[in-house]
Amino acid sequence: MTQPHLNLIAGAWCPGETATMNRNPSDLSDEIGLYAAGNAEDVARAAEAAAQAQAAWFDAGPQPRADLLDRIATLIEARATEIGTMLAREEGKILPEAVAETRRAAQIFRFFAGEALRIPGQALASVRAGVDVEITREPLGVVGLITPWNFPIAIPAWKIAPALAYGNAVVMKPADLTPGTAHLLAQIIHEAGCPAGVFNLVMGPGSTVGAAMLDHPLIGGISFTGSVPTGRMIARRAAEQMKKVQLEMGGKNPMVVLDDADLATAVSVCLNGAFFSTGQRCTASSRLIVQAGIHDAFVEELARQAAALRVGPALDAASQIGPVASLSQLEGNLSYVRLASDEGCEVLGGERLNGPTEGFFQRPALFVGARNTMRVAREEIFGPCAAVIKVADFDEALAVANDSDFGLSAGICTSSLRHARAFKRHAQAGMVMVNLPTAGVDYHVPFGGRKGSSLGPREQGSHAAEFYTTVKTAYSFAG
Repeated sequence: MTQPHLNLIAGAWCPGETATMNRNPSDLSDEIGLYAAGNAEDVARAAEAAAQAQAAWFDAGPQPRADLLDRIATLIEARATEIGTMLAREEGKILPEAVAETRRAAQIFRFFAGEALRIPGQALASVRAGVDVEITREPLGVVGLITPWNFPIAIPAWKIAPALAYGNAVVMKPADLTPGTAHLLAQIIHEAGCPAGVFNLVMGPGSTVGAAMLDHPLIGGISFTGSVPTGRMIARRAAEQMKKVQLEMGGKNPMVVLDDADLATAVSVCLNGAFFSTGQRCTASSRLIVQAGIHDAFVEELARQAAALRVGPALDAASQIGPVASLSQLEGNLSYVRLASDEGCEVLGGERLNGPTEGFFQRPALFVGARNTMRVAREEIFGPCAAVIKVADFDEALAVANDSDFGLSAGICTSSLRHARAFKRHAQAGMVMVNLPTAGVDYHVPFGGRKGSSLGPREQGSHAAEFYTTVKTAYSFAG
C-alpha cells in the first residue's frame, strides 16, 4: 500500500486520523495516491503552532516575507509541468490550462512579494495642536483558508500569498477532490524556507476540518471559496464568533450579445466563457442573453462549434475539454440537462460521453429557448451548460442580466460604445467584460462580486489588504 501524503503542522509532516484515495476523473483506474485526512485535534495543533509563530514572522519585517514569496514563485515556475500534470490528473483540467494556472500561481506569489514591501500607511495632522496621528495596517494574526477544487493552485495562491505578505500565519484546508496539487504547493512553501508554524496544511473533509477551523478561537479570519450553502453557513458561524470573513460563492453570469456584435467574436467569447475548463468556473458564462436579430445565426454557429469541441482525457494532447471533476458533479449536470428539457428548452448536447478510459465525460450543452425565470437560468450548475435567452433590445438584455441572485461577472459583446458604456455602468456585477469572456481575470486587480456571489473584502491585488490586515490609529503628543 502506498504511504499517505501527510499534513504539514508546525513545520513537520504529520499523519491524519485516516487517509483517502485520490482518483483521476479522466481514468478511474488511475489511483493518484493516499492523502491524510485530519481531524479537529490536527486543526487545533495547527492553529496553536500558527499563533506561536505569527508574531515573530510579522516582527521580522517585510523583507523576509518578500524574499520567501519570491522563492516560492521561483520554485513553482521550475516545477510548472510537474504541478500542472498533477492538477490535470486529479481535477480534469486539460494540461495546457493546468500548466497555465500553475504559472499564474507563481505570478501571484511574485506580485505579493512586492506588495509585502508596499504595505500602506498614513500620517495625518490632528485637529489638536501638538498631536500626531498615524494610521497603520497590521495582520489579523492567524487566518484559515478553505479552497475549492476547480482552481486548486491559483486560488490557494491568491489566498496564501497575501496572508503571508501582510504578516499572518496560515491554516489551510484544500478541497477533498484535489489534495495532490495542494500538497505539492505545501512542499514548495516548506522547501522555500517558510518558518515552522507560519504555514500549515490540514487536509480532510469540510465537515470535520473546516468546521474545526470555524470554531477555533485562535483563527481570527476565514477566507472561503466554494458553494453558496457552505458560504452562508460559514457566514452565520463566523458572525457568532466575531471572525472576519471573505466569501466567494459562485455566479450565474450573463453574457449579452447585441445585434451589432461581431458574430465571430461573440461566438468565440461565449464558447470560451461557457465551456472551457469544462464550465467549472464561478465566472463561467452560464446565461447567454442574445438580441433577436442575431439570435438564430449566433445559436447555429455556437452550437456547431460546441459540438465540434473534443472532449477527452485531461492529459490527451487532442482534448479541448477534460472530464467533469467527480461523479456527483456529473450527475448534477445531467439532472439539469433533463430539467432544461422538462422546462421547455431545446437541449443541444449535454449527454454523457464514453471516452477511451472510464471517466466523467460530458458533451457541452446549450439550453435554447430558455427564459430567465427557469431554474436552469437561475441556479448555478457549475458544468458545461449554458442557457440561451432571446431578448428584444439592450434595455431588456440589461434587465435580464441584472435579474439574478448572483452578481460576480457580466459581459457584453457589442460594437456600440454607448451600449458598452451603459452596460459597464449599470451591470450589477463585481466584474464587467466588454467583448471578452466573463471568465479570465488579471491577478493584480480586485476579484469579487455582489449579491449572493461574494461577502467581505475583495480578493487579489492591493485590495487584498482589506481582508488580511486590520487598521490601527495611533495618537501621540510631543508635550
